Amino acid sequence: MSKFPLDLSLRAAAVLLAGGGAWAQDADSGAGPFGLGREALPEEIAAWDVKVLPDGRGLPDGSGDVAMGEELFIDYCAACHGDFAEGIDNWPSLAGGEGTLDHDRPEKTVGSYWPYLSTVWDYVHRSMPYGQAQTLTPDETYALTAYILYSNMIVDDDFVLSKENFTEVQMPNADGFIEDDRPETEYPLFSQEPCMENCKDNVEITRHASVLDVTPDDTSEAPEGVGGLD
Repeated sequence: MSKFPLDLSLRAAAVLLAGGGAWAQDADSGAGPFGLGREALPEEIAAWDVKVLPDGRGLPDGSGDVAMGEELFIDYCAACHGDFAEGIDNWPSLAGGEGTLDHDRPEKTVGSYWPYLSTVWDYVHRSMPYGQAQTLTPDETYALTAYILYSNMIVDDDFVLSKENFTEVQMPNADGFIEDDRPETEYPLFSQEPCMENCKDNVEITRHASVLDVTPDDTSEAPEGVGGLD
């Protein structure tokens, strides 16, 4: 067996041991638990904090109209989503699908499903165009969002979307969602001390497996080699 890998391992261990004292010394100076890194500066946090909330918080200044959005959509989006946001092949459709949410195969588009316009703006600005994410300006994102709204017949063809009128746009399925109240209604039930004895006054059988019909009694359609109860 070659001694070369062993020699490398011993050298690496020596380097780590030699640096251990320096790390401990840095840790004592308050540079972190291992003496590495520092707290992020406010401007660094702001650069990553690009989310847009349903009430418009996080939106940048700017505006864009449907006409501008149509041109951008044809250039950047139509290859996947179609000229009218109808979708091509397996690429998702962004328009249509009204009244399909209760069907076996609902068509979930911006117009039929999405409850918040902020999600549309944020996703386009953060992730589109495909392969060129985060290259769109705020004005271009406003324009593309306006065109998607127009494709879903939510706004007219002369509509101009901006930070000022953003929250005035009402999405068709805004009332199709319920607030997640589990932190208030369910989490407390599972965060209490578990009962380990005398948890109920009496124990009774409420259902039987035969009533629940969990065991098939017909083997005529069972796969070969799989039998039921005789």
